[in-house]
Amino acid sequence: MHPALSVIFLTTLIGAGQGLYLAMVTGQLYAVARFLPRQEEQFYAIGSLVALVLLIAGLVASFFHLGRPERAWRAAAMWKTSWLSREVIVLPVVMALVFAYGIAHLLDWTQPLFRVGQSLDVDVTLLLGLLGTVASFALYVCTAMIYAGVKFLEEWHTPLTVTNFIFFGAASGFMLAAAYSAYVGNPLVTFYGTWAAILTVVALGSRLAHLLRNARIKHKSTVQTAIGVRHTALNQMAQGATGGSFNTREFFHGRDSKVLILIRYCFLVLVFPAPILLIGAAYVTESSTLPILAFAIQFVGLMLERWSFFAEARHPQNLYYQSVA
Repeated sequence: MHPALSVIFLTTLIGAGQGLYLAMVTGQLYAVARFLPRQEEQFYAIGSLVALVLLIAGLVASFFHLGRPERAWRAAAMWKTSWLSREVIVLPVVMALVFAYGIAHLLDWTQPLFRVGQSLDVDVTLLLGLLGTVASFALYVCTAMIYAGVKFLEEWHTPLTVTNFIFFGAASGFMLAAAYSAYVGNPLVTFYGTWAAILTVVALGSRLAHLLRNARIKHKSTVQTAIGVRHTALNQMAQGATGGSFNTREFFHGRDSKVLILIRYCFLVLVFPAPILLIGAAYVTESSTLPILAFAIQFVGLMLERWSFFAEARHPQNLYYQSVA
C-alpha cells in the first residue's frame, strides 16, 4: 500500500496524545492509592492540554487525506458497520473528556463526591479520568480495526495490529510524560520512564510477532489465480497502459525492497533500544534533557514504523500490475 503522510501523522499523533492522557490518569491513580505523592493540579492540567493539542493536530492531519474535506462530517454516517465512522465519533468524545479532565484539575475540582471503602475519595477529576481511559482504549481499537478489519490485506488482518496500535501509543505517551516531567522538574520522571520502558518492550514483542507472522504468510491470491491461468511461470511484460493510474499510485508504495528493509531496521532501533537506553542513562546522570531526546527519537521511529506498516501490506490488485508493483 501507499503510505499517506497525513495518515501517518494522524495515527502517531493521536496515539501519543491518548498515551499521554493515560499517563496523567495513571499518575493520579497511583497518588490516590498513596503509591506516589499527589502532584499539583497544574501538572495534570498542562499534561492534559499537551495531550489535547496532539489529538487536535492528528485530527487536522486527517483532513489532508480527504478528497472533499467539507464532507468530512458524513464519515460518521456508517457507524453501524464502519470502524472509520466509529473512530470519527469516538475521537471527539476523547477530546472532550481530555479537555474536561484538564479543566477540572485547573479549577481544582477535587472535593470528594463520595467515598469507596475506607479511604478512596472519588472526585470529578477521577471520574473524568476513568471515563476518558475507557474512551481512549475504545479509540485505539477503532483506529486499529480500520486496518485489521480489511480481510483481503492479510498483513493487517490480525489481532496483532490492534495490540501494536495500543502498545505503541501507550509507550510513546508514557515516554512523553517522562519528557514532560523532566522538563518541568517533576520527580515522576522515573515513574513514567520506567512504565515507558516496560510498554516499549511489550510493544517490541508485539511488533516482532507481527513481522514474523507476515513473513510466513502464504497469500491466497497469486498471479495464476488472478488471471485464471495455472502455468507455473508467468511474467507480466507491461502494465497494459502507457502511464500511471490511481491504482498504481494509491495501492503501491513504489519503493525498492532494500528501502523497506532499511526503514524496518531503522524503526526497530529508534523505537525500541535507543529510547530505553536514553531513559536508563537519564536515571544514572539525572539528566533533564535525555528523556526529551528519548521521546523525540522514539516518535521519529514510530513514524518510520507506521510507514513500514502501510507499505508492507500487499494489495491483491497489484497482481495485475506486476511491471509496476
